[in-house]
Amino acid sequence: MSATRKFDTSWGAVLLPDNQVRFRIWGSLEKSIKLRIKGQDLESTPDQEGWREWVLEGILPGTSYSYVIDGELECPDPVARAQHGAVNGPSVVVDPGKYQWRHTDWQARPWEETVYYELHVGTFTPQGTFASAAEKLEYLRDLGITTIEIMPVGQFAGERGWGYDGVLIYAPHTAYGTPEDMKAFIDAAHGLGLNVVLDVIYNHFGPEGNYLPTYAPDFFHPERHTPWGAAIAYEKEPVREFFIENALYWLEEYNLDGLRLDAVDHIRDEASDPELLVEIGQRIRQRWPDRRIHLTTEDNRNITSLHERDEDGRIKLYSGEWNDDFHNVAHMIATGESESYYADFVERHWWKMARALAEGFVYQGEPTTAGEQEGRGVPSGHLPPTAFVDFIQNHDQVGNRAFGERLTDLAEASMVETLLAMLLLSPHIPLLFMGEEWGETRPFTFFTDFHGELADAVREGRRKEFAGFEAFSGGEESLKNVPDPNAESTFQACKLNWAAVESGDGQDRLELVRQLLQRRREHIIPLLADTRGYAGKIEQAEDGLVSVSWRLNGAVLHMAANLDNNLRPARAISGMVIYASSEEASRSLAESGELPPHNIVVALQDEPQRMIVLP
Repeated sequence: MSATRKFDTSWGAVLLPDNQVRFRIWGSLEKSIKLRIKGQDLESTPDQEGWREWVLEGILPGTSYSYVIDGELECPDPVARAQHGAVNGPSVVVDPGKYQWRHTDWQARPWEETVYYELHVGTFTPQGTFASAAEKLEYLRDLGITTIEIMPVGQFAGERGWGYDGVLIYAPHTAYGTPEDMKAFIDAAHGLGLNVVLDVIYNHFGPEGNYLPTYAPDFFHPERHTPWGAAIAYEKEPVREFFIENALYWLEEYNLDGLRLDAVDHIRDEASDPELLVEIGQRIRQRWPDRRIHLTTEDNRNITSLHERDEDGRIKLYSGEWNDDFHNVAHMIATGESESYYADFVERHWWKMARALAEGFVYQGEPTTAGEQEGRGVPSGHLPPTAFVDFIQNHDQVGNRAFGERLTDLAEASMVETLLAMLLLSPHIPLLFMGEEWGETRPFTFFTDFHGELADAVREGRRKEFAGFEAFSGGEESLKNVPDPNAESTFQACKLNWAAVESGDGQDRLELVRQLLQRRREHIIPLLADTRGYAGKIEQAEDGLVSVSWRLNGAVLHMAANLDNNLRPARAISGMVIYASSEEASRSLAESGELPPHNIVVALQDEPQRMIVLP
């Protein structure tokens, strides 16, 4: 494999042979679009589709450029590979070959080995950069993490933000470092045997710095709306390639091992055949048929069509789906919270927890409390357990709380530890949110760096989100306590407290996670590669006792957990105990058929090979 990596996009600035650079942008035929570079504004006659192109000689990497609309508005390249600073400023010509990859023979770890660690670059370390994050990679490897999932890095307005308001989705944010810094982070992770995947946003652009509506109004459907504004016109070829090529670009030029596609239920492209999400998966699999690339989706619809396997059990398009159902029922059980979407998980919550473990989705066509007429979801038990990415915390579920509290602050330690064991020892793909492994108590709240009227709108909008919650029944005065997303102090408060790792509680929790991941690595992962659908079975789901078994490839995995505060009767489970919260739990289950409160026992029972009788 070459020590350099380059992907030529149809949009943007691309280095050509003979010291040439091609600039290309799509927009309305009725608009004047000039390239501003080296003090000149250069014309280009658009073709019939609206493409403008300039091929220039003598343009060196590092050169600034921008586009000028109708002789007045200067704006960045929508597919800039880097910016000279702010999102509204000039873009930079980048040489992808500047970075020389060291681990050129890297092959991503198999999907079944995936243990995700979701991190936000800006708050993961005090410095908030790719370079400082790279210094923690050995720690993550030694913990038992196999895959780092980076929250979105596409350039957004200001110096701080979650990344979901990005507008230049090809450019790593300057606050985190240069493109070379990001590549060095990924390269270093590969050198330690770690996969790296990136969260990408294809359903909207942020509220500041998006100039596409000005010169390319056909990029959007003004008559259709999403929670973030006008819907995107994915059926148009230039728009379609804008997003498909973004996925290919990150996987090729940055040698990433996969992508997580955010909120794909808002990517509406029913008129296309294939629809955009299907084509993204197809194009990636066709381009790299022998390369391990891990693709996941977040989708409120509980659908399975994107995650089906072929007749040999191989991934066709997407590897897995973020399973909010598992989180929601686990959180409701742990905290007793029943407002907002947790209301859907109050009734029959023990059965719902067991169903999430055994079959993936809780809602498989049933109506929710919200009263969806057609119900939510489709049957999911036919998918293998590894088609579901489970978590008990993540950026959304922590950060969308008014004060960003983590589960450690909301539930008993013994309950959290029992849920951690369920998460890390089930055959689903587990995800940890940064700091969760030592019981971090610093918040992760929503933060931005907007100014003026936009800052006011975001601040007030954030507070209105919580107006209907019981905790804010005091009205305007109580809502003033919600942290201001635009205050730098809100951002600073979210930076991980690495000193807590060395505390007694931190060390205890860290050792528990290490132990659980070791048991997963030794006993469960070897059985997952060829495990098919209909693997899970609910054994017991009542009065706090949740017991599930999975028929894996060559063994049956049994899990029995008492999530109640009282001793509960439990069915015996067979096999070698690979983990128990305590010796008491294992002995009590075996001798008296009872489990103590907040205890779990996991066992593995060998299954003899089935004899096949030929006719």
